[in-house]
Amino acid sequence: MREIRFREALREAIAEEMERDDAVFLMGEEVGRYQGAYKVTEGLFERFGERRVIDAPIAENGFAGIGIGAAMVGLRPIIEFMTFNFSAVAFDQIISNAAKVRQMSGGQFTCPIVFRGPNGSARQVGSQHSQSFESFYAHVPGLKVVAPAFASDAKGLLKAAIRDDNPVCFLESETLYGIKGDVPDPASGDHLVEIGKAHVPHAGTDVTIVSWSRITHVALQAIAELAKEGISAELVDLRSLRPLDEETIVNSVRKTHRVVVAHEGWPYGGVGAEIVDRIQRLAFDDLDAPVLRISGMDVPMPYNAKLEQHCLPQVPAIVEACKRVLYVH
Repeated sequence: MREIRFREALREAIAEEMERDDAVFLMGEEVGRYQGAYKVTEGLFERFGERRVIDAPIAENGFAGIGIGAAMVGLRPIIEFMTFNFSAVAFDQIISNAAKVRQMSGGQFTCPIVFRGPNGSARQVGSQHSQSFESFYAHVPGLKVVAPAFASDAKGLLKAAIRDDNPVCFLESETLYGIKGDVPDPASGDHLVEIGKAHVPHAGTDVTIVSWSRITHVALQAIAELAKEGISAELVDLRSLRPLDEETIVNSVRKTHRVVVAHEGWPYGGVGAEIVDRIQRLAFDDLDAPVLRISGMDVPMPYNAKLEQHCLPQVPAIVEACKRVLYVH
């Protein structure tokens, strides 16, 4: 194990897969000569050259379409959006082509492509650059959606996504790029994490918190605060939003009988609502309290720093929700 940053884990995943398979290439805005807007792709242009690390113009619909076409004829593109907010420009390509070509061609074509980049809030970048897109893409059959919280998972899931024969939306949090975590050394073997499997980074007995991406770290802070009051909380980090690991969620609910779902996106029609629905259908008899959701506020994100933080899930809100389902006042 080595302690490396989240962005370095992603870079390792891309480099290892490009070394392993000549069909893998990277395309996006500033991924090459500029070394990546968030330095995830630093050094890859010099290592692999301009034919495999391709600087694209500001034309998301265009280079996403090029990537989809390349995937259909046997290549494995990694398409980087400078932010997933810009993927909205490529919505038609992702939704109407990447997600559907395998089914519409009767399996004659696959589309092994990864769309990756930062998702959700950053720090004072305004409402058009602070949106959580997981609910949009998880809504669409034919797409897989991944949102890791830890460096080790970021590397293992990205490698798995690149090898997958289906289109994968790989959502990273800009605020996590600099965090460090233990990641297996490449010399120890191929590090892959299966898409569709959640994990439990913190076990507990009184209440389950379900989360993913950046809010997983907020939930861990809330768990530490709850422990000071003698409350034992379990954390389920989903990692994958589609497919969704129902088994791990349900097993935790059967253990704790109380659930809080915490995520950064908007509440209306979000992934959190989907999880609540599945819990009430699959584990209703195991619940001792209604399932509560903590989400971002149902407003466009303000630019003002204090208002921005007010709109995002914070530790006190998660702590209070856990106490509510435990009927602790």
